[in-house]
Amino acid sequence: MAQKIMRPDQEQSAGTDAVQSDQAILSMVASALERGDCMLAFQPIVQSQKPYHPAFYEGLIRVLDSAGRIIPAAEFMPLVEHHDIGRDIDALRCGIDALRRKPDLRLAINMSTRSIGHPQWTRILEHALCNDPTLGERLILEITESSAMQMPEAVMAFMQRFQAQGVTFALDDFGAGHTSFRYLKDFYFDILKIDGQFTRGVHHDANNQVLTEALIKIGRQFDMFTVAEAVETQEEADFLAKAGIDCMQGYYYGRPETNPLWLQQPEQKHSQMSA
Repeated sequence: MAQKIMRPDQEQSAGTDAVQSDQAILSMVASALERGDCMLAFQPIVQSQKPYHPAFYEGLIRVLDSAGRIIPAAEFMPLVEHHDIGRDIDALRCGIDALRRKPDLRLAINMSTRSIGHPQWTRILEHALCNDPTLGERLILEITESSAMQMPEAVMAFMQRFQAQGVTFALDDFGAGHTSFRYLKDFYFDILKIDGQFTRGVHHDANNQVLTEALIKIGRQFDMFTVAEAVETQEEADFLAKAGIDCMQGYYYGRPETNPLWLQQPEQKHSQMSA
C-alpha cells in the first residue's frame, strides 16, 4: 500500500492538534491534583500454586476528570512523567495511606527514576518508614526496566539504602526495554515482572514460550521472585504455572478496583452488601 503523503498545511494542522491535546491532558491532570482527585486502583497478584488468595496487590494510579470519570494512567502518565507535574501525581502517598489503613496489606506501587532525585518524595518515604516499622516489609516499589537503565548507579544506591529498611524492589516490564545484563546482576531486584507481550497467547505461541521460559530462568538464576503480567485466560495461566512462574497478574485474576471490598470501612461494606 502506498504511503499517504501529507501536504505542509496538513502536517502543521496535525502538529497543532497534538499540542492542543497534550495541553488538555496536562490541564486535566493539574485540575485533578488541585481537587485532590488522585487515587489507586488495586489489582491482585496471585501465587501460581494458590491462585485464589492474592499474595499482594499492585496500586495503579488514577485521576478523576471534571466529570468524575476515572482516568487510567495509560492516558496521561506517558505525557506528564516528563513534566514537573508528574512529580505531584504521588502514588507513594496513596500507597502509604492504604498500608496504614490495612495493616495486613502488602502493596506494590510504581515509581520512576525521577523520584530518586526528588528530595520531598524521598522524605515522605523515610518519614513513613520511621513512623511504622512494619511498612517497609509490606511495601514493594516497582521500577520499569527502561527507567532503571537511564541511571543505573543511582537506582542501585537507592535500592541498597531502602532494602536495608525492608522495602522490596521489583523490576517491572522486564523484556520490554534494553537491559544490560552487566547491570542486572548488580541490581539485586527482589522481584522480576515479565512484560505482558511475552505472556499473551503464550499457550499457543512457540516464540513466546521460548522467551518466557528464558526470562523465568533468568529470574531464578539471579534469585528473583517471578511474576507474569497481563494473564487473561486459563490457558495462559496453565502454561505459565507449568513453566515455573511464581505469581501471575492480569484480568483473569481480577481487574483493578479503586474501592475494593477488603479496603472499605465496615459501614461501607454493609451498605454495599445491603444494596
